[in-house]
Amino acid sequence: MIDNHNREINYLRISITDRCNLRCVYCMPKEGVSFLGHEDILSYEEILRIVGAAVKTGIIKVRVTGGEPLVRRGITDFLTSLTKVGGLRDISLTTNGIFLEDHAEEIFNAGIERINVSLDSLSPGRYRDITRGGDINRVLRGIRKAHDTGFSPIKINVVAIKGFNDDEIIDFAKLSIDKPYQIRFIEFMPVGESALENSLGYLSNDEVIKNINSFSPLKPVDKDHGRADGPASLYTLNGAKGEIGFISAMSHEFCSSCNRLRLTADGHLRACLLSDEPTTDLKTPLRNGCTDSELETLIRDLINRKPGSYETGCQQIHRRKCATNMSSIGG
Repeated sequence: MIDNHNREINYLRISITDRCNLRCVYCMPKEGVSFLGHEDILSYEEILRIVGAAVKTGIIKVRVTGGEPLVRRGITDFLTSLTKVGGLRDISLTTNGIFLEDHAEEIFNAGIERINVSLDSLSPGRYRDITRGGDINRVLRGIRKAHDTGFSPIKINVVAIKGFNDDEIIDFAKLSIDKPYQIRFIEFMPVGESALENSLGYLSNDEVIKNINSFSPLKPVDKDHGRADGPASLYTLNGAKGEIGFISAMSHEFCSSCNRLRLTADGHLRACLLSDEPTTDLKTPLRNGCTDSELETLIRDLINRKPGSYETGCQQIHRRKCATNMSSIGG
């Protein structure tokens, strides 16, 4: 479906849970959050109904997120069912990697071949600090297991933060040399109360690129038709097996090409990551017995209300506009 700003909306990110086994400083407060009750989140059956209706509006790509999706029971059966929804061309999953080693094979056998792993430091101590207790060795084993299982591509998402991990940029870039990983540097976005209250340093990807170029020149990668790279600008190092991507939502707004919607775990469909409006409640109509046609109409209505842009610039995002925690949105 084409929205009112001439963008083809074909991508749906689905948060299947707001729960997470980590407490990353930019994602949720130190004391955690009040998690939704079992009855407050969408059932897998309800999610599949929404996906079926969304496909009729033109959605062809789905990414499953959380919180941490691997903490929800029954996820493998859900992923198997998701791969059977007619019309979907691309299904992937984002995880923090803690449970990936244990679940990689069953996820792959369910039909999911693309995976994103969030990893913001290669230092065990720093990783433990930013995640408030996470074990980086479990994540690294999970990435290796995913590679050995056959996942491709494996994208490693790095939130670049000044004064925290900016001295690890080249180390991350080097991960793309010997393995076919796509290392993606993502600019820090002040989404949610936890991020707004933490004094984390914004670092533009222009600075990250400059840093990597000082180590080895980056060569732009031409995007192949049909590749699911989204907003990432892709490069490669000389002789590297993998790639390096840059997602620069704050310094180089890409709203004009935004093609996505987000479904929260409690059944709200969001049109924009960085704004709490507009949203549409799909859970209530579902539980009141709406038809698939009525569900499709609600989705089309939100697409028609999707804004053309947000207030960009790391100092211009207002607390009132993006107060929902990232763990509740699904990233």
